[in-house]
Amino acid sequence: MTLRTRIFELFELRGPAMRTARLLNTLLILLILINVLAVILESVDNYRRAYAREFWWLEVVSVALFTLEYLLRVWVSVENSAYGRGWRGRLRYMLSPMAVIDLIAILPFYLGMLFTLDTRILRVLRLLRVFKLTRHFAVLEVLGSVLRNEAKTLLSAIFVMLILVVLSAAGIYALERTVQPEAFGSIPRAMWWATVTLTTVGYGDVVPQTVGGRLLGVVITVLGVGMAALPAGIIASGFTSELARRREAYELKAMAVLSDGEISSADRQELIKARADLGLDRTDAQQVLRKVATESLASMPTAPLTVCPHCGKPLYEQEPER
Repeated sequence: MTLRTRIFELFELRGPAMRTARLLNTLLILLILINVLAVILESVDNYRRAYAREFWWLEVVSVALFTLEYLLRVWVSVENSAYGRGWRGRLRYMLSPMAVIDLIAILPFYLGMLFTLDTRILRVLRLLRVFKLTRHFAVLEVLGSVLRNEAKTLLSAIFVMLILVVLSAAGIYALERTVQPEAFGSIPRAMWWATVTLTTVGYGDVVPQTVGGRLLGVVITVLGVGMAALPAGIIASGFTSELARRREAYELKAMAVLSDGEISSADRQELIKARADLGLDRTDAQQVLRKVATESLASMPTAPLTVCPHCGKPLYEQEPER
């Protein structure tokens, strides 16, 4: 096994060095969380002045480690057959969403060295390192899959919401423009009220005064209850479908592993890796394994017993030969 393969297995939680791989990924998670916490605390003036040197050294060490991680992941990416071989495979990996997130995590530091940028902007960009946790928590990857699968449906719901905002703003503009010109003097101004009313937020900073405006507000509020819940329902339904697909994929994997009727240590590690990749918890995985094991036992041909399993004597008397 080459060094590149070993590093690839450490990053991907594969191979015999599973404990080392888990330790490495745990340390990376802690480093990301420490960086996010440091960025949050650094926005407080008292902490920034008191611990400026500590914040600086934490940033330098973190960027060095994140840069090393990024370069190593680019180097070993050709071990994944999904990207291919050579520089083309590495380029495909560098354009993948996770590689772009890794690059964004270190880019603000180098941009600050090359250009004079507002520290507040750099601080916000550094806070994007939280997205690196997507690689280590499968549930975030499940959310990304749901958003990709339901993108068209979500865009349709958002488009309908925008249409309702424009129509609501136009209606309240026609009814309230003479009474409250500072709030409803134009359709763009009225869109603020229409948006917070349709989303059922209702800040209360702008309230219709006329009878017609209040009636329209009641209608918009009722419509908003359903429209605001529509994207949440789409995402919830997508989560259910995605988890069902992942359980089915894990079931197929378990059936392939249990096809020979034996589970070796390598098979066990393979099942653990599949469960982690699919984002299933241990309870779901155990239920799937019990189901597959039960179906496998039920499908196995059973020969009728002719001898006692305890004493070994024949269960039936043999007829004498004639």
